[in-house]
Amino acid sequence: MVEDLVLRSTRVVTPQGERPADVAVAGGTITAVRGQGGPVPDGAVLTDLGDDVLLPGLVDTHVHINDPGRTEWEGFATATAAAAAGGITTLVDMPLNSIPPTTSTANLAVKRDTARGRVYTDVGFWGGAVPGNLADLQPLHEAGVFGFKCFLLPSGVDEFPHLGPAELAEALAELTRFDGLLIVHAEDPLLIGGAPQRGGPHYADFLASRPPAAEDTAIAGLIALAKRLGGRIHVLHLSSAGALPLIAAAKRDGVRITVETCPHFLTLTAEEVPDGATEFKCCPPIREAANQDALWQALADGTIDCVVSDHSPSTIDLKRKDTGDFAAAWGGISSLQLGLPAVWTQARRRGHTLSDVAGWMSAGPARLAGLDRKGAIAEGFDADFAALAPEQTFTVDPAALRHRNPITAYAGRTLYGVPRGTWLRGRQIAAGPAVTGEPAGRLIERPAGGS
Repeated sequence: MVEDLVLRSTRVVTPQGERPADVAVAGGTITAVRGQGGPVPDGAVLTDLGDDVLLPGLVDTHVHINDPGRTEWEGFATATAAAAAGGITTLVDMPLNSIPPTTSTANLAVKRDTARGRVYTDVGFWGGAVPGNLADLQPLHEAGVFGFKCFLLPSGVDEFPHLGPAELAEALAELTRFDGLLIVHAEDPLLIGGAPQRGGPHYADFLASRPPAAEDTAIAGLIALAKRLGGRIHVLHLSSAGALPLIAAAKRDGVRITVETCPHFLTLTAEEVPDGATEFKCCPPIREAANQDALWQALADGTIDCVVSDHSPSTIDLKRKDTGDFAAAWGGISSLQLGLPAVWTQARRRGHTLSDVAGWMSAGPARLAGLDRKGAIAEGFDADFAALAPEQTFTVDPAALRHRNPITAYAGRTLYGVPRGTWLRGRQIAAGPAVTGEPAGRLIERPAGGS
């Protein structure tokens, strides 16, 4: 193939580590990663990034786009624009908060029709496992969803009810029959129900209402179920470090379990959440600094497999900023555009490298989704890239972000790592915070034989 683009940097993050390199692209695919500064083929465009770091495009497998039905909360156009501005080239949309939810092939078709022609990044879809849709799971799998999300307690929206213990076992047994993946919001409903439920503006009261034991108990149950049935389970948005020994032991025992955490659990702490600051509300919640330290250690030792946003936006009124009532406010952190700088800010302080960050935020999620052409700067992979000025800083202004509603828990924070540009299959889709050109992302499916 004739090369049409060469990206040059003194710092290119490859699976073998960071090095100076020229990355050659032809027809949207990486054709070579070679020594920096060589001849550029006739007809190829050279983009010299200098000392800006070239990373593989981020893969975010946990995004609530809420489209159709609640497009005023987000939407495919705004979500993917924010993703592109933040260095994300591929995302997978969660099956709830849209109307209809992605719980049947007919509903999946509605989702795809809504998204088609409006996405700046590549977009795939999770299916949902809810009471009564057991017969829909295999058809959804065959239609290309990446796996199936379920809740063990009420989801917050009536059209996506949770699974009881018997329904959970039935769903996992059905998915195991065709090797589908179950992804789980893991909090125990009995422990949540027995915790003190006080309304009002005090974050400590909200934190007490979602105790870490609720996560730990739910995850222990999932491990036992996966062990008994031989199924594949992925734990979503891990907040409680207390579950880490259980997860590590399960992995050693061969249980087919993976786990993610999120930028807000790695970068924000309960001690710093002001009373009434409902932009910090999410479920499970942001916990204390000591808990955060243990999550970072689990990333370093591989117990946690990946870092994804859990971008869960809403309209500003649903955050109840007028009363600051954590119990009444919608739970979710809006951070799609900020995940890379937020994680890098903490990672550099803790002695981690951008190669580590790329592993957690690009290679790891790609592996989870079975996307074998995403997540690395290597020959044969899609030419998806993010350029970052790692030692430059910026202060977060919610009004300048590209997601639909200008509210975020990162408002006013100074972060390291300024995104310089994003490329999808060799086409630049963002230059700094500005998206470029028309939406040209693809709607992608689970690869045949993949997750």
